[in-house]
Amino acid sequence: MKKILGVSIITATILMAGGDIANLDNSYDESLRAEFEALKAEVEKLKKVPQSKGNKDNSKLIKKIKKLSKKLNEVKAHDAKDNIKWNVDLRTALDAIEYKMVDGSTKKNNDLFSNRLWLNMAYSPTSNVIFKGQLGYNKAYGADMNNGRGQGYDQYDWITNESLTDDTIKLRQAYWLYLGKDFLGTGIPWTASLGRRPSTTGFLSHLREDDRPQSPLGHNIDVEFDGGSALFKLENLTGVSGMSFKVCAGQGGTNAQARFASDTSYIGDSSTSMDDIRLAGFIFVPYDDGQIKVKSNVFKAFNLPGMDMGANGLIPKLSSKGDQVGGVISVMIDGLSDDMDEDEFLYGTKLFASYAMSETQPDNGKMMLGSTDNERGNSYWFGAQIPVSFLGGKFGLEYNHGSQYWRSFTYAEDTMIGSKLAVRGDAIEAYYTQPLTKSISAQIRYTKINYDYSGSNAFFGDDGTPMKISDIKAGAAAGNPMMQGMSGQIAEEAQDIRAYIRYRF
Repeated sequence: MKKILGVSIITATILMAGGDIANLDNSYDESLRAEFEALKAEVEKLKKVPQSKGNKDNSKLIKKIKKLSKKLNEVKAHDAKDNIKWNVDLRTALDAIEYKMVDGSTKKNNDLFSNRLWLNMAYSPTSNVIFKGQLGYNKAYGADMNNGRGQGYDQYDWITNESLTDDTIKLRQAYWLYLGKDFLGTGIPWTASLGRRPSTTGFLSHLREDDRPQSPLGHNIDVEFDGGSALFKLENLTGVSGMSFKVCAGQGGTNAQARFASDTSYIGDSSTSMDDIRLAGFIFVPYDDGQIKVKSNVFKAFNLPGMDMGANGLIPKLSSKGDQVGGVISVMIDGLSDDMDEDEFLYGTKLFASYAMSETQPDNGKMMLGSTDNERGNSYWFGAQIPVSFLGGKFGLEYNHGSQYWRSFTYAEDTMIGSKLAVRGDAIEAYYTQPLTKSISAQIRYTKINYDYSGSNAFFGDDGTPMKISDIKAGAAAGNPMMQGMSGQIAEEAQDIRAYIRYRF
């Protein structure tokens, strides 16, 4: 009886695991598959052992059962862990963008269609080590027919998947994350990470993007970046809810030559005036209880580029101009009530405020933002997001302002007209996000920017010099040829109306 019961249990277990084994990655080892088949054959032999002999050899049978169970557990554990988990994020958007130039002319595109695809991947071989990556594709509908290369026939993508093309799917993120429980015996939980870090759509920016916040804060940094970080959770040590300290460092550009550029490949190219661009800083969270969130960051960026305007018809080029320091403090109230049953509207309402500053530090004899002196700028940002309960959606309203010398690192901000958070002037934005199904959502968004000064989205050298819009208009009206030429190239206002459908699963 024991023999029959034991073999039956093993047989049922193998049959249930069989589907998982069949789905194992072929690269995992055909040896496991072969061993699995051998185990099934062994069970069949055990089932044919005569009852009398089975009673005499009961100890051997028990050992075989234990061996089979152990092997099955190994196979099931492998099947659960040894694969990358994928998910898909596909957004199709229509943007209607328009610029009003200083001379009164307008430039517009009323039907800019685009597809943005993110392929997200994650793998955790152990409970405290995680790999995460993201492949990205972001492209306008159709082809780029205005690329300056002949007639542009090679740019039509009518045969993209039937001909050899370049690697248009690019790497956005790739990093490992270590989760530690006790840093050097201090009892402080900590994490460490290295790779191409998730440094876009940070805290507060995530609301309009309908995403989880990434690191760092979105008010002054929103760029893809290569580097590392270490986070220390101080809540247990201090007794302050959510307190943490995170150090970050990385590189935004290298001066190394390509492998076949010379006999000394990967050595800094002395023929250029560009040094490696680096950044270091920290993120300090003094308080976060889930409802009230206070976050701050301070950083310094080294060897920032600016444009050297070409003389005598020479092509302009970038060169290192100097450093910049910056900082921000952001506060969000995530719910005006902590009881959803009491008031669902107040529970789902979010309010936030943020203040940021920047200061340029030009190298000796060089200019940043048109000045050889250290120039300080600042920006403030307010917003709210409220639930629309009867539809299940969310409505958001934001306003931000930047001063004359405000300079942010928000080049990757997801706005077709350029970063609204980099504005030297005022920007307002309203949006509504509506879930349609479990995996599909839609959004309509309106962004309007009024510039007080030029150069909001430029680099840190002379091409980013802030010139007062009213002075350019006055100079052009007075007949100044330079101001007249600039007035048709500098925007006074910009707006973007976006509608999208997004699939995430």
